[in-house]
Amino acid sequence: MNTEMDRILVADDDAVIREGLRRILTTEGYEVVTVSNGRAALERLGEQVFKLLVTDLKMPGMSGLEVLQSLRTFQPELPVVLITGYAAIDNAVEAMKNGATDYLSKPFANEELISKVKNAIKTRAVLIDDICLNREMSETHGFENLIGDSREMKQLYQRIMQVAPTDSTVLISGESGTGKELVARAIHAHSPRRSQPFVAIDCTALAESLLESELFGHVKGSFTGATQTKRGLFEVAEGGTLLLDEVGNISLTTQAKLLRVLQERVVTPIGGTKPIAINIRLVAATNIKLQEMIKKGTFREDLFFRLNIIPIELPPLRNRKGDLMLLASKFLKRFAEGNGKEIRGFSPDVIEQLEHYDFPGNVRELENLIERAVVLSNSDFLQRQDLEMPGDEQVTSSSTDSTVPLDANELKERKRLLREEAVVPLERAFLLSALDRNDWNITRAAEEVGMQRPNFQAMLKKQGISIRSRMIE
Repeated sequence: MNTEMDRILVADDDAVIREGLRRILTTEGYEVVTVSNGRAALERLGEQVFKLLVTDLKMPGMSGLEVLQSLRTFQPELPVVLITGYAAIDNAVEAMKNGATDYLSKPFANEELISKVKNAIKTRAVLIDDICLNREMSETHGFENLIGDSREMKQLYQRIMQVAPTDSTVLISGESGTGKELVARAIHAHSPRRSQPFVAIDCTALAESLLESELFGHVKGSFTGATQTKRGLFEVAEGGTLLLDEVGNISLTTQAKLLRVLQERVVTPIGGTKPIAINIRLVAATNIKLQEMIKKGTFREDLFFRLNIIPIELPPLRNRKGDLMLLASKFLKRFAEGNGKEIRGFSPDVIEQLEHYDFPGNVRELENLIERAVVLSNSDFLQRQDLEMPGDEQVTSSSTDSTVPLDANELKERKRLLREEAVVPLERAFLLSALDRNDWNITRAAEEVGMQRPNFQAMLKKQGISIRSRMIE
C-alpha cells in the first residue's frame, strides 16, 4: 500500500472500464477520480492537483491525444498513461512523441496497469525536480539576475552548471548589454572558489601602462608616480576568479605578457624581478569577434586558444523575445519599488511597442528604458508616452492611415484590422497582468478574472504566451 494518498484522474467514455480502473487503483491505495470525456478531464485538472492521468486514447469529442497535447502547455510535469483498444504501433509512437509517459493496449493485466502507474508517478517526481532546478537556477545562487525561460537561456544555465565546478578558462562572447559579467559572476558563484574574491576589470577603461599596472602590480619607484608598491589584480583575486572584460581591447604588448602569465601561472610586477605564483580562475569577455581580429593581426592567435577553452556565446535579446516581458516585468517591479511608485503593469500599446523593437542595446537598453519610463510615469500602468523609445517620431500605425476606403469590402477589412490592432495588445496585457498578479498560476488567474480555465488557456495559446517552465501546481 502507498504511505501517501496519491490522487489519480481516470478519463474513459466506457463506464465499465472507468469503474474497473477505479476499483483496481483504489485497492492499491490511490485516490481515484473518474470522468467520462476529455473536456471534463481538463476541467478537473484545473480544479484539483493530480499525480497521474490515465486516459483512453479514443473518446468522442476530445480524444486522449488531444487532452495530452493541451496538457503539455500548462502541466508539463503531469505524467500520462494512455489506454487504447486500437493496438497500433503508430498510435503508440504518436502518443510518446506528444509526451505520454507510458502506453497500455487493451486487454491488459491488473499487474501491468499497476506497474505502469507506479513507474509513471516516479517519473512525475523526477520531472518536478527538473523544473524546480531550472527555476532555482534562475532565481538563486548567482542566477538571480539572469532572467529567462527561453530555450537559449535554459541552455546557458546548463552550460554554466557544467563549467562552474572546473578551473577551465572561459571566454564569454556576445553583444554589449547581453549580460556577460552576470554570467561570469554566476560561474564564480557556483564554483568551489565562491568563498574567494571575484575581481573584474574593464580592459577598455585604462591606458595600456595603467592596465598593466592594474593587472600585474608594480614595485615602488618602477615608474613616475609609483610612490608605493601595489599588488596587481592577479594577486588580489588569489584563490578566486578574475574577469577580464572586453579583452579584445588589450594591446599586443599586454597580450604577450598576459599569455606568459597564463602559461606559467606566475606574475612579475612592473619593475620587479621575483615572479609570484598565482592561483586564479580566469574568465574573459568580449563583444568583438576575436577570430576577425586575429585575421587583421590585432589579436594573438595563441592567446585566443588559451582563453577559448570553454566558449560561451550569449544570445542578443532580439533572438529570445520570449523572455522580453519577463525581463520587463522584473525591471518594472524593481524600479517601481525603488522609486516608491505603485505601477501594476504595462498598457497594451507599451507591450506592442516593446515587442516590435529590436533592442540593439540588448537587456541593458531594456533596463534603462523601463527605469526611465517608471520615473516619468504618473499612472497605474506604464503608458506609451512614458517609454520615449528611439525613433518615436518616425513611428506610424495603420490606424492613422488617412486613405479613405473605396468600397464596402475595403471598409470592412480596414475595420477588422483596426479592431485587431486594438484587441490583440489589450488581450495580451490582460493575460500577462492576471498571470503576474497570481505568480503565473493559471487556475488562480482564471478565477480572479472570472473565466473558465480552458477559455483562459485557449486565450494564452492564441497569444503565444507559454508558462511551461514557470508553472508547478
